[in-house]
Amino acid sequence: MLFLRLENREIKFVVSDLLDLELISAPAHVRELLFRYPADFFERVELSEEAMILAKTYIDEKVVGKTSIEDCRHIALATIYKVDVLASWNFKHIVNLDKIKGYNSVNLRLGYPMIEIRSPKDLVKYEEE
Repeated sequence: MLFLRLENREIKFVVSDLLDLELISAPAHVRELLFRYPADFFERVELSEEAMILAKTYIDEKVVGKTSIEDCRHIALATIYKVDVLASWNFKHIVNLDKIKGYNSVNLRLGYPMIEIRSPKDLVKYEEE
């Protein structure tokens, strides 16, 4: 799962230890995708106590079940660090309209911003013909 920040029409990847752990078991071609970009395209964030509490709140509010705590931590990090877009291929627990509404309901009630969640496919730009 990648977090993206859009600065001056440029993408900045916001990464965490959670992403590092996911990449360990990812296929080599997936791990290598990020190596195509120079280091200044990345911003590193840390899993904080605040993010862990927000993630637990998503579970407590039954947005998703207890087995989705890692997904909730990603969403909480993206929310707290105010990324522009969270990109994920997880259509069951993350890129799912009902779940997105649930995460954003909790966020708004607690004073956090809404989070934009999309499939990576939604972020690909196609040249105009």
